[in-house]
Amino acid sequence: MRLHVGAAMWAHASWNGRFLPHPLPATERLRHYASWCTAVEGNTTFYATPGVDTVRSWARQTDPAFRFVLKLPRVITHDRRLTDVDAPLRAFLDAVEPLGPRVAALWLQFPPAFTPYDVAALAAFLRGLPRAHRYAVEVRHPAFFTDPAAAQVLERALLTVGAEWVPFDTTVFFASPPTSDAERDAWTKKPRMPRRTRALTDRPIIRYLGRDDPARTAAGWQPWADRCAAWLRENRSPTVFIHTPDNADAPRLARQFHDDVRARVPELDLAPLPAPLPAAPPTLF
Repeated sequence: MRLHVGAAMWAHASWNGRFLPHPLPATERLRHYASWCTAVEGNTTFYATPGVDTVRSWARQTDPAFRFVLKLPRVITHDRRLTDVDAPLRAFLDAVEPLGPRVAALWLQFPPAFTPYDVAALAAFLRGLPRAHRYAVEVRHPAFFTDPAAAQVLERALLTVGAEWVPFDTTVFFASPPTSDAERDAWTKKPRMPRRTRALTDRPIIRYLGRDDPARTAAGWQPWADRCAAWLRENRSPTVFIHTPDNADAPRLARQFHDDVRARVPELDLAPLPAPLPAAPPTLF
């Protein structure tokens, strides 16, 4: 039983000198990020399968307890829609092998064009995947959230192979109009997703989008802090990713979320996160 927290990436320009030292070689950025957070979304793998040497570097920079949720390449989920994907799938699975148990789940994110009628193809694809990994699925077609029958069909397909349904909760973000340039940009790009709080497995994964105002972001995640506390009491191990439109404070907010949940479960003796590596060398004064 453990709570993992993280952000959508392990490097961001606004973190330089605040959360990560600057300058910092690319081969060291993940190590410093991993001192702030215990998990990260692997969004870059959606665009291209990384080289094995790159993945070995990720393994070297992280503790075995660190967790990656890695997105399957778009050629599998979007371009070929799960059909004739043996070669890119095998290449991806081989590439991520050096991470070993650090892979919390392999994540299939589908576009809104993936409808309830496509679940049969997904179910067949999931059944053919190696059991060495856990899998998680994110869908964006409205019917999965408004039609109980559609949700049930998807849940059944996921439960059959022990896969998780990943919610992307954007309700707080879209609750009021944008107030910054980053929010205005996200307003046109982020999906309007309802809040779904049902876990299918003992390792639920949550993606939460707040606002650029840290206080509003923290206020909005309180239902998730309650839910995670309940999951921990049920001996589940949730992983939660904190997003904001500008992601400027994401590492600190992720740690704050961990603190919020920890305060709710004193009886579980959930350990605090270790102090992060310094972003700047110590001074004499």
